[in-house]
Amino acid sequence: MMTRRSLICAALCASTPLLRAAFADDPPTQWQQWQRRYVSSGRVVDAQQRGISHSEGQGYGLLLAQAHGDREAFDEIDAWTRQHLAIRDDRLMAWKWQPGAGNNIPDWHNATDGDLFRAWALLRAGRDSGWTEYTYAALRIARDIARLCLAPDPRAANGPLLLPGAEARRAKKRVLINPSYIMPRALRELGEAAGEPALVQAADHGETVLAELAATGFLPNWVDVTRAGFAKPVEHDFRWGYDALRIPLYLTWSNRTDHPAVRSAASHMSDGALPGHVVVEATPQGEVLQASDRAGFTAIRRLIDCANIDVSSAVIGADYYSDTLLMLIELAFREGECNTPAQ
Repeated sequence: MMTRRSLICAALCASTPLLRAAFADDPPTQWQQWQRRYVSSGRVVDAQQRGISHSEGQGYGLLLAQAHGDREAFDEIDAWTRQHLAIRDDRLMAWKWQPGAGNNIPDWHNATDGDLFRAWALLRAGRDSGWTEYTYAALRIARDIARLCLAPDPRAANGPLLLPGAEARRAKKRVLINPSYIMPRALRELGEAAGEPALVQAADHGETVLAELAATGFLPNWVDVTRAGFAKPVEHDFRWGYDALRIPLYLTWSNRTDHPAVRSAASHMSDGALPGHVVVEATPQGEVLQASDRAGFTAIRRLIDCANIDVSSAVIGADYYSDTLLMLIELAFREGECNTPAQ
């Protein structure tokens, strides 16, 4: 199938050698590199996890396609997502699709961050790109997130917590959360568009919870919220890690560069790291478990400092998660207050 670009080139360049040469010599953009490496017929492939696809990746793919104005890629990613992951009775997605014969959906449970980013991308498609046929789906997903993926904070009944999934463990005295799922900007924009004030409240309370976690001196991937405060999660390791890396990204993208969790994340990433590296896994005691110099991880540290994010020289294709973070960080820098001239 010919892309729009190839059709234009075919029409304009067939009888013009100079134009043919210009198109042939034009290097692919970072978005095009990312798309060619990680998207196959609308399926976003996580090569580091045995080629699976997950709702988070589909949501990220939709967001990046919309942000780069690639309608063809957006349509393909949306179509694959609707066919293969939107298999629940509600408007949320199964979180994981695995290749191969047999059962491609080993777990029908959702992951709320995937649904949040998918809904936000669909909302942006209609609102910002003029692809208005996607707006209705965005609002329906947002309403199911509000209906199924919020629970009262055991310490404050009027403070909704964003659950990691519709079926995630919750009780009046103890609720499991993933702090990196809290994306205030997406929650607020979806809540306002869908007429769901609970999503806006979840953004506000989520920022409060992140500030409280920062005050403890540790930002974990997973944590239980109890009536007495925070506690180690029942099902997960208690550590700073690859999930929590996204906390400063989402806060900065939401114009909260001054948030305490952003500075706390900067300390986590820097303390004990070798030059040119950032800490990507650590214990509450500060023991460094893993550090990395991959561009997507080190760029988070630059974003925290509002340093210019230039991905044009980055080589895309080595690591799905790092490469995807790099693409999101560039977008966050472009859309957030870091890129807003001082008044």
